[in-house]
Amino acid sequence: MTTPIRAAVSQAAADNIRPLTSLRFFAAVWVILYSYWSALEGAIPIGIIEKGYLGVDLFFILSGFILSHVYMTSLGEGRFRYGSFIVNRLARVYPLHLATLCFAILLWGAATLKGMSVDKNLVNWPSLPAHLFLVQAWGLAPEASFNHPSWSISAEWFAYLLFPIFGTVAWSMRARPWLAVGLSVTFLVSLYMIFEAFMGFKLTSATVFWGALRIVPTFMLGCALYLVWRSGKLTPQVALMGAAASSLIVIAAASWLKIDALIVPMLGLMLLCVSRFGNGGVMGNPVLVYLGEVSFAMYMVYVPWKWVYLNVMGMVLGTGDAPLPLLWWTVGLIAIIPVAMLGHHIVELPMRHVVRHLGDRLRYRLAYRLAR
Repeated sequence: MTTPIRAAVSQAAADNIRPLTSLRFFAAVWVILYSYWSALEGAIPIGIIEKGYLGVDLFFILSGFILSHVYMTSLGEGRFRYGSFIVNRLARVYPLHLATLCFAILLWGAATLKGMSVDKNLVNWPSLPAHLFLVQAWGLAPEASFNHPSWSISAEWFAYLLFPIFGTVAWSMRARPWLAVGLSVTFLVSLYMIFEAFMGFKLTSATVFWGALRIVPTFMLGCALYLVWRSGKLTPQVALMGAAASSLIVIAAASWLKIDALIVPMLGLMLLCVSRFGNGGVMGNPVLVYLGEVSFAMYMVYVPWKWVYLNVMGMVLGTGDAPLPLLWWTVGLIAIIPVAMLGHHIVELPMRHVVRHLGDRLRYRLAYRLAR
């Protein structure tokens, strides 16, 4: 049951970050375009789309920023309740994860019964326990399988569990916010360089096997950026210029330099600047804010929808696995939004309350038994 205090805190938090809620929608679209681009007939390489996988890192920065905004002060002042926090975060991500996981299994079953060929890793039974416990991005799943984007939810879960550490370290530097940002960026760039030198591929390309590590520097950066926002020293005018400049740098770096260690910090700077826009501008538009609220569902359903839509259209148009013409490709892309709206309102929101209720009851029972 949501208490009036919790509801008031949640509403206040939502009112203060409306531009960032809208930004979540653009991050989701960026990732989706990256995934769908190869399904477009005649698609040409476009740098900013080829870097769409970094939309996930933008989500990670957002996550660190938002959680710091909602919880860091209570953590620093000793009012933070870890059990309540974990229940709330699990309620936020698990219902849609479980729903898309079950859908992947059903899709595999239907395709198998019809004798259709499916990706051998669509369902990988040895990986199922890791997916059920949200640890598939911790190197505990033997293969990437089921609804693959859920690896990032597993990485988020890793960061949630460790949030008291992230938050405490950031809180200790609240008087020196730009130093915290500088140290976070230094750590991020260093980790990217060391990881690639030892592993032979970029950390920003890691999913199942190193996803839990991938979120660490970006989540940390989000926490540090929140300290700058909290200081109130970034004026709206400077924020507007900073957002424009950082966006141009992201586009230029994605098109020519292609250096992820430059792009990701610039995404963080853009996020910080957008957070200072206020609620009355374009990024505070109710439609964009609503789409931002639906963005998690967009991210979680886009791969299952892609499986269904591309296969159906391949049969209808007689093109098989060939890329789709622009019209039908666009229809499939836009259709993700209503599909996500259904997932948001039918699964995500109702089940969020159920998980919170069950989680709170379990916490109270454990607390009562421990007290006895």
